[in-house]
Parts: sequence; C-alpha cells; structure tokens
Amino acid sequence: MATTASTAAEARTQMRAVGSSTVYPFAKIVAERVARANGRLGTPIIESTGTGAGMKLFCAGVGERFPDIENASRRMKASEAKQCAANGVTKVTEIQVGIDGISLATSKRTPLANLTTRDIYLALAKTPFGKPNRAKTWKDVNGKLPALPIRVYGPPPTSGTRDALGELIMTAGCDSNPGMAAVKKADEIKYKAICTAMREDGAFIEAGENDNLIVQKLEANPGTVGIFGYSYLEENTNLLKGLSINGVAPSYDSISSFKYPGARPLYVYVKNAHVGAIPAIRAFVAEFTKESAFGPNGYLRQAGMIASPTQVRARSQMAARGLAPLNFASLK
Repeated sequence: MATTASTAAEARTQMRAVGSSTVYPFAKIVAERVARANGRLGTPIIESTGTGAGMKLFCAGVGERFPDIENASRRMKASEAKQCAANGVTKVTEIQVGIDGISLATSKRTPLANLTTRDIYLALAKTPFGKPNRAKTWKDVNGKLPALPIRVYGPPPTSGTRDALGELIMTAGCDSNPGMAAVKKADEIKYKAICTAMREDGAFIEAGENDNLIVQKLEANPGTVGIFGYSYLEENTNLLKGLSINGVAPSYDSISSFKYPGARPLYVYVKNAHVGAIPAIRAFVAEFTKESAFGPNGYLRQAGMIASPTQVRARSQMAARGLAPLNFASLK
C-alpha cells in the first residue's frame, strides 16, 4: 500500500524528479539554483528516464517511494492520467516550461542537407505505406539524396522525443500518400502502426536516453544521423550540423514560431499530494518559471531552452503559484 504524503515527509524531504532526457539539462540547472538559494532544502534529484518511463513511475502512487515531479517532452496522455487516478494520484498540475525542436543532426563532414518529412518516413518506417522497408541508402528514398547508408541513432519507445517524432514527423510523411486517409478511417490502429512503427533491421538504432552519447556517435561516425532535442544540437554546432526539414532549418526562431516541423512544447508535472511534505517542489517550479529563467533572455536560453510565447509563460507562472490541478478529461 502506498504511504501517505505525511509519512513521505518523515522518510524523504529531498525532491525527486524523473522523465524527459530533453528537459533533463534544464531541470538540472534549475535544481542547482534552488539548492544554492535554499541550502536547507537539499539539491533536488533529477533523473533522465524518458518521458514515458517517467510517467509510469510518477503515476504509480503517492508516498516517499514515488517521484514528486515528472519532466515531459510531450503532454501527458489520457491513458497515463487514468493510471495516475487508479493509483491515487488524482491532483496533478501541468506547467509548460518552454519549447523544443526534434532535431536531426549529422557530422559536418556528411554530404546530407535538406530532408522532407516524406524522406524521413520512407527511410525509417518499418512498413512505409504498408509495405516492408527495403531502402538501404538515402538515395533509395529520394533520388536527389546521396547514396549514403541509412543509419540513424534515435530515442527508445520510452522517450517523449520518440512519441513526438512519430506524431510530428513520421505521421506527416506517412500522410503524404493520399491513400493513407482511407486506412486511417477504416482502422486507426493499423494506420498508427504503419505511420509510426520504426525499422528493426539496423537502419534505426535505439540509443537510449543519453543524448550526449548520440552526439559522440555522430562525431565518430560521419554519414550517420542522430535524433534528439535542439539544445543538444546547439551545444555542439562546432561538431554537428542540423538537417533542414521541408526546407526549414532548426533554429531558435523557426522553433519558437512553430515553422519548424519538429517543434513541440515541454512540460513539468507536479504531484500536488507531495507539495506539503517536500518544500523544494514549490521552490523548484517557482524558479523554473521565473522570467529570468525561462524567458527569452533567461539563463535557460544559454542552455538551449526556447521560450514559450508571453501568454503561455504567464499561464505557467500562475500554475506554478496556484498549483491548480489539471483536468484529466482534457487529455487525449
């Protein structure tokens, strides 16, 4: 049986956050600021588990064994909210902390530049348009591309980046075939499998939740491509180049305006039942949502965070102060 939040106060007072590898570096910076400003609260523990794996841990219950915060590179799903509610996690506050772009990057020595969402889909889908994927090189998917072997390092199924890749890029490429509309209408599950299932023949390599490891692999293996959050690309522009998608390069401006096809919001979820027992929770979300942190000129900008629009930031600051619970019924 899950322990109560008051019991949690006796057993653990240090805040614990799990979730997205994309949000992880920003959360770490915020945690360090909280620790410096409030030494008695201790340094919040931040773990990079991936959004999906983090949601399972976060929604597993209330008490000292369970995390206080979930960092997410996509919005909570209705199925996750159902799991939360079933385990007594009934009040959760959602705070959008910024925007990110799913970036495709490669070594500067790789002769690959602009891709379309269709190119990416045809290169990485397990069954593009319902047929086995036989493409070996990028030229096989688009005659204008170089005859480089398709070898892409990307996120595992537990990652929010993987979910967003499927939703924003793979599905857009899948929908370039007019016939997929009929498949979607007839069988939603089959459509999703055709559009988002990734190859398992070695062309797409699941690289875990350590995005820095992907950066190292790209540098060591010219010709390969990596998929990760924009901040990791921005930190390594001396080694890597971002690949344009549909003619739009990943940049602060293209992502903040959502012109870039891979742009997506980033979130922090708070377990309200733990707030009274773990004082650092309020300090953490207050610090994260300071204009001097997540604003256009905030210190998180230097780490690659892209600021949300002014109105969204205002809502986030209000949510951090009031911790109003998310309406689970609003989730998909």
